[in-house]
Amino acid sequence: MTAKVRRRCLLVLALACVVAAPARVLAQADRAGMTTGQLYQAACAACHGTDGKGQPRSIVGFDTPLPDFTDCAFTTPEADLDWTSVIHRGGGIRALHRRMPAFGDALSEQEIERLVGHLRGFCAEPAWPRGELNFPRAFFTEKAFPENEAVFTFARQGGGELDLETAFLFEQRLGKRAQYEINVPLAFHQDVAGAWSRGIGDVDLAVKYALYDNLARGFIAGAGGEVTLPTGRESSGLGRGVAVFDAFGAVGQALPRASFVQFQAGLEVPADAEVAGKEVYWRTAVGKTFAAGRWGRSWSPMLEVLGAHPFGAPTDWDLVPQLQVSLSGLQHVLVNVGLRIPVKQPESRARTLMVYLLWDWFDGGLTSNWRRR
Repeated sequence: MTAKVRRRCLLVLALACVVAAPARVLAQADRAGMTTGQLYQAACAACHGTDGKGQPRSIVGFDTPLPDFTDCAFTTPEADLDWTSVIHRGGGIRALHRRMPAFGDALSEQEIERLVGHLRGFCAEPAWPRGELNFPRAFFTEKAFPENEAVFTFARQGGGELDLETAFLFEQRLGKRAQYEINVPLAFHQDVAGAWSRGIGDVDLAVKYALYDNLARGFIAGAGGEVTLPTGRESSGLGRGVAVFDAFGAVGQALPRASFVQFQAGLEVPADAEVAGKEVYWRTAVGKTFAAGRWGRSWSPMLEVLGAHPFGAPTDWDLVPQLQVSLSGLQHVLVNVGLRIPVKQPESRARTLMVYLLWDWFDGGLTSNWRRR
């Protein structure tokens, strides 16, 4: 065996020891004077590489794909809690591969926080908004953060006439700050005589852009535009019968103790003023996220306050209490249940029960990464 081959074998064995027994190896190391970079080399570089791109199979000895931390699209969307949970408890806590070992018994809280900051630094483009500004999604208040999501919504409104609506919303992030979305509703309407109508409702096309974000202050602001196409049959109660153009602004602000507030305001302008009138609206969502056992399932109770003022008509006010809960171990599939309650003119506007299933498809498949390991 040549000296070069022998050194290579010793290196692979040393790396395997760090991966297999991080607590023992790090406990034996004198970490008091380590810089963050040296700590990363000792704890992480064995698998993730000095450059953060991941070691090749010939080094790590297994086929499990390793993340590329220099990919800002991967590094930025999640909050620090998701990163620290995996470092503390290993990949299994987020239904990821158990080859990612747990370092919670080997590293202090401060050392893990330093490592997360180092990992974030592999993204060399600061224009990507960070995951701490990606607040939970409410039913109506648009987020300022650009997303990769698919949302399946069900709404049931009672009263003299019965309305059921399911909708599929697809959102695709474009680069650092932009997003487009398509919302396709399937509506069912029962009139007072008991006759049913069903079909495609009015389809929405929208774009959004994050104009400004400040991680230190926990603030993000964005703007967007939307057009609603008159694809639903107005005569059957499935559409408005006119194209509507919507311009809006949205902001989000982090509050103490994992609380947050989001606000959106906009103007709707119909293509034909004889069919529908202009309307200004404003929406606010206030909530707080709780994590079961710090690393477990997330619970986000929220309250939305909705205001809408059609030109020449009274202002409508609604309240929407709701609860969003993560379902999958990776927390990329969530459910939200809420009730839209009219505050003004409740006699002419019935309550609406609402449920959505949200899938963050960029993180993983709809049926993958459910069970913690």
